[in-house]
Amino acid sequence: MMESVLNKGTPAGLGVDKAYDVVVVGGGVAGAHTAMAVARFSKGRLSILLIDRNSAEEFGKKTRMGWSCGDAVSKKSMDFVCSNLGISYGHPEIEHKVDGVLVYSPDHESKVLFDGDGYILNRKVWASRQLEYLEKFGVEVRHGVDAHSLIASDGYIRGVRCKDLSTGEDMEFYAKVVVDASGSASKLRTNLPIQSYIEREIDKENDVIGTGRYIVEFERGEDDPTWFDPRYCIIHLDQVMAPGGYSWVFPKGENKANIGLGVLRRLLKQRNARLGVDENLQDLIEKYLSLNRAVRNPRPSSSPLDENNIFNIWQVPVRRQNDCLVANGFAIIGDAAWMPRPIDAGGIGPALEASIILGRHLVEAIEMGDVSQAGLWRYNVEYVRRRGYQMASFEVLRRYLQGLSNERISFGMKYFLSQEDVESIKRREHPRFPLLTSLMRYLLDGSLRRKIREDPELAKGLRLTAEKSRRLITLYGQYPEEPSGFEKWHKRFLAELNDAYRRLSPQTV
Repeated sequence: MMESVLNKGTPAGLGVDKAYDVVVVGGGVAGAHTAMAVARFSKGRLSILLIDRNSAEEFGKKTRMGWSCGDAVSKKSMDFVCSNLGISYGHPEIEHKVDGVLVYSPDHESKVLFDGDGYILNRKVWASRQLEYLEKFGVEVRHGVDAHSLIASDGYIRGVRCKDLSTGEDMEFYAKVVVDASGSASKLRTNLPIQSYIEREIDKENDVIGTGRYIVEFERGEDDPTWFDPRYCIIHLDQVMAPGGYSWVFPKGENKANIGLGVLRRLLKQRNARLGVDENLQDLIEKYLSLNRAVRNPRPSSSPLDENNIFNIWQVPVRRQNDCLVANGFAIIGDAAWMPRPIDAGGIGPALEASIILGRHLVEAIEMGDVSQAGLWRYNVEYVRRRGYQMASFEVLRRYLQGLSNERISFGMKYFLSQEDVESIKRREHPRFPLLTSLMRYLLDGSLRRKIREDPELAKGLRLTAEKSRRLITLYGQYPEEPSGFEKWHKRFLAELNDAYRRLSPQTV
């Protein structure tokens, strides 16, 4: 009975080359590793098609300009995916190793260390390596194919409609489950033709940043580790240089780096009007490069491994993941599910970890004969428990910081953080958002009352941010085990989140 329901809507006599157990749309990090995970956990029993709009030579290319990315990923996330899939990555796809990510205040006097050991990747080479593994896993890959819409019947997604970009031929591929890994501007998610809890649209005004970066070689200038340190990824908070976002210097060696920044376009317009200038994203990136006292004579990378990938501009979602990741016969992942971390737009780690979780639950659902929303729901629950529970807290912190001046950000980082906090974050002793938990503790410490009196509104805002963070994490801990509890939970969650936005807006803080 269940099998007939799953197959209903698939044309009779359809060739086996067009019917699959799983179709994955998008050959980026999330899509490629999800396809590998399905193959691995099913021990090759399931048929898998991966569709990528790029040619085989440009597999996984994110935009027309290249493999757009900051290129950083934590060792923890990479180890998680490699150990689960039985694969390994090394040089040259891993270009450089780092000890963590340092976030600097606008005045460069305070810093906090996020994450631990990590890698800086060559995304172009890494994509080619992923393609090799897909072939070893037996995943069929169709290159140069654009999946533009979903096929639905009886409330289920049954497949995708595509176009061959070289011939113009229209094609249809059918599957028990379609995975959307096609990026933040996904046409599939936006135009999902069945009833679902999945959110279709993102708030482009507040939750999408424009980013850009260069891959450069350079001579070493001044010895200033706040501007370049081959041991660390560096993020600078600066509302003048990167309004509503951040700028970064991620080392790819002793004399090579990925350097760029991200801005919230709404705040960039306000900043330009305030300063009486008309600077765009690329103008700011080039100004940021020129200000870097540790980087002298920057020039485009001469490595053939970086060819056609020197300069990129792209859009990144910076909110919590979609509050629901599944529908009947359908799942979303990676940027299509808005998974990049809100505080720094890091998307590779979430995509890697989600691919293992999704792949495992896809195989279980298909083998149990239930690919309904309920049958796929465990993907939601496990992702929230492993990584997603922090993301709304990061979202609230990001929105709060966007309303602060450089002076206030520097003041808060200097007086409301301690070396103990930095070391705790490095050791990952407080995985439930240690930054805000420690802010709360130190704000209430009597020794800081004088500093609080100097800027009571900042102290009030930080305290409220910490309180809201704890509340949102608690609500994520109550994420429903079944779809039947989602609407009630979501109503409570959004009420708490919207209250945080209202109370932490620049007008009230």
